[in-house]
Amino acid sequence: MTDFDDRLRFAIDLATEAGVLARSMRQGLGAVETKSSIDFCTAADLAVEALVRRRLDEVFGDPVIGEEAGGVPAELVWVVDPIDGTTNYIHGMANWCISLALVHRGAVEIGVIYAPDLDQLFVARRGQGATLNGRPLRTSGLRHGGGAVVEVGWSARRPLALSLDLITQMIAGDIEFRRCGSGAMGLANVAAGISDGYVELHINAWDALAGLLLVREAGGWTNDFLAGDGLRLGNVIVACTAELTERLLALGPLRSVA
Repeated sequence: MTDFDDRLRFAIDLATEAGVLARSMRQGLGAVETKSSIDFCTAADLAVEALVRRRLDEVFGDPVIGEEAGGVPAELVWVVDPIDGTTNYIHGMANWCISLALVHRGAVEIGVIYAPDLDQLFVARRGQGATLNGRPLRTSGLRHGGGAVVEVGWSARRPLALSLDLITQMIAGDIEFRRCGSGAMGLANVAAGISDGYVELHINAWDALAGLLLVREAGGWTNDFLAGDGLRLGNVIVACTAELTERLLALGPLRSVA
């Protein structure tokens, strides 16, 4: 029997340790590797992922799939983004985080997201709810009474025209859009009820899995991200307060999402 409780406690401590390391390296990062026009890698990304891999191997011997060093799917595997929102991190903005998710037999069992500059620790355990700094989370339920606000991520792996079409249809449907530069934090904010949804036409597993579990455990709806080999190849993502599901799935670029 896999001891998820021990791994959850360890992941919380590890995310916090990783956040301390990332903050300590923020000055004097040196050369920044450009992976695409919106995707970068710093020495801190590499050092944080190395720390996470080393700690997990020392304590549990668990395999890891990470953004920087890769990895392969396994029956039990950690999926790690050492710094999600690297552009924000480089520019001194607060909206970046460490994201850790544990996948076991095709189900996300643990999700931990730690945003050091915001002092926010998001934690989810499948079937046991989601918390922010120890307080239970619930999606918005559109209880605010205002217009829906949905964050839209953008990926160069899909044609820009599709993303522009999505935004155009959202505006026509009276849905406000935002882009804050971290998919993991965007999902965490849906779980916290700060925004009503997060959509992106393609996102990688390390950016998404911890946040998806947070949204589900906070009572929200998400598509089946791991379908179609999403763990290796990434996928489209829709995550929202349940009351917004039909409106989002009616938008042209999202109609194929089950």
